[in-house]
Amino acid sequence: FQVYIIQVSVGNHQWTVKHRYSDFYDLHEKLVSEKKIDKNLLPPKKIIGKNSKSLVEKRQKELEVYLQTLLVKFPVTAPKVLSHFLHFHLYVS
Repeated sequence: FQVYIIQVSVGNHQWTVKHRYSDFYDLHEKLVSEKKIDKNLLPPKKIIGKNSKSLVEKRQKELEVYLQTLLVKFPVTAPKVLSHFLHFHLYVS
Protein backbone atom coordinates (compact mmCIF):
# COMPACT_ATOMS: atom_id res chain seq x y z
CA PHE A 1 0.00 0.00 0.00
CA GLN A 2 1.01 3.59 -0.56
CA VAL A 3 1.45 6.10 2.27
CA TYR A 4 1.15 9.80 1.48
CA ILE A 5 3.27 12.22 3.49
CA ILE A 6 1.66 15.55 4.32
CA GLN A 7 3.67 18.57 5.48
CA VAL A 8 1.48 20.75 7.70
CA SER A 9 2.42 24.33 8.61
CA VAL A 10 0.48 26.52 11.02
CA GLY A 11 2.20 29.72 12.07
CA ASN A 12 5.62 28.73 13.40
CA HIS A 13 4.60 25.08 13.82
CA GLN A 14 5.44 22.45 11.19
CA TRP A 15 4.93 18.71 11.29
CA THR A 16 4.47 15.66 9.09
CA VAL A 17 1.39 13.46 8.89
CA LYS A 18 1.22 10.13 7.04
CA HIS A 19 -2.00 8.68 5.63
CA ARG A 20 -3.12 6.00 3.22
CA TYR A 21 -5.72 6.71 0.55
CA SER A 22 -8.29 4.86 2.67
CA ASP A 23 -7.76 7.46 5.43
CA PHE A 24 -8.51 10.24 2.94
CA TYR A 25 -11.59 8.32 1.83
CA ASP A 26 -12.84 7.96 5.42
CA LEU A 27 -12.23 11.67 6.05
CA HIS A 28 -14.09 12.56 2.87
CA GLU A 29 -17.10 10.41 3.73
CA LYS A 30 -17.41 12.14 7.10
CA LEU A 31 -17.08 15.60 5.56
CA VAL A 32 -19.66 14.79 2.88
CA SER A 33 -22.19 13.71 5.51
CA GLU A 34 -21.38 16.30 8.21
CA LYS A 35 -20.36 19.38 6.19
CA LYS A 36 -21.99 18.74 2.80
CA ILE A 37 -18.66 18.75 0.94
CA ASP A 38 -18.94 17.94 -2.78
CA LYS A 39 -18.80 14.15 -3.09
CA ASN A 40 -16.68 14.47 -6.26
CA LEU A 41 -13.95 16.54 -4.61
CA LEU A 42 -11.84 13.53 -3.59
CA PRO A 43 -9.79 11.97 -6.42
CA PRO A 44 -11.26 8.58 -7.37
CA LYS A 45 -9.89 5.29 -6.15
CA LYS A 46 -7.90 3.46 -8.81
CA ILE A 47 -7.50 -0.31 -8.90
CA ILE A 48 -5.33 -1.06 -11.94
CA GLY A 49 -1.72 0.09 -11.66
CA LYS A 50 -2.37 1.67 -8.29
CA ASN A 51 1.28 1.45 -7.27
CA SER A 52 2.81 2.71 -10.52
CA LYS A 53 5.10 5.68 -9.97
CA SER A 54 3.15 7.95 -12.33
CA LEU A 55 -0.19 7.17 -10.66
CA VAL A 56 1.27 7.66 -7.18
CA GLU A 57 2.71 11.05 -8.19
CA LYS A 58 -0.56 12.10 -9.86
CA ARG A 59 -2.61 11.05 -6.85
CA GLN A 60 -0.20 12.81 -4.49
CA LYS A 61 -0.82 16.07 -6.37
CA GLU A 62 -4.58 15.50 -6.45
CA LEU A 63 -4.70 14.80 -2.72
CA GLU A 64 -2.69 17.95 -2.06
CA VAL A 65 -5.24 19.96 -4.07
CA TYR A 66 -8.01 18.20 -2.14
CA LEU A 67 -6.57 19.23 1.24
CA GLN A 68 -5.86 22.79 0.07
CA THR A 69 -9.46 23.07 -1.18
CA LEU A 70 -10.78 21.89 2.20
CA LEU A 71 -8.66 24.41 4.06
CA VAL A 72 -9.95 27.21 1.79
CA LYS A 73 -13.53 26.11 2.49
CA PHE A 74 -12.91 26.33 6.24
CA PRO A 75 -10.56 29.34 6.60
CA VAL A 76 -11.26 30.13 10.26
CA THR A 77 -11.92 26.81 11.95
CA ALA A 78 -11.39 23.42 10.33
CA PRO A 79 -14.02 20.78 11.14
CA LYS A 80 -12.99 18.51 14.01
CA VAL A 81 -12.56 15.50 11.72
CA LEU A 82 -10.19 17.47 9.43
CA SER A 83 -8.25 18.89 12.38
CA HIS A 84 -7.81 15.40 13.77
CA PHE A 85 -6.75 14.06 10.33
CA LEU A 86 -4.01 16.72 10.16
CA HIS A 87 -3.07 16.20 13.85
CA PHE A 88 -3.75 19.82 14.81
CA HIS A 89 -4.61 18.63 18.33
CA LEU A 90 -1.03 17.39 18.84
CA TYR A 91 0.81 20.50 17.66
CA VAL A 92 -1.36 23.61 17.92
CA SER A 93 -2.82 24.85 21.17
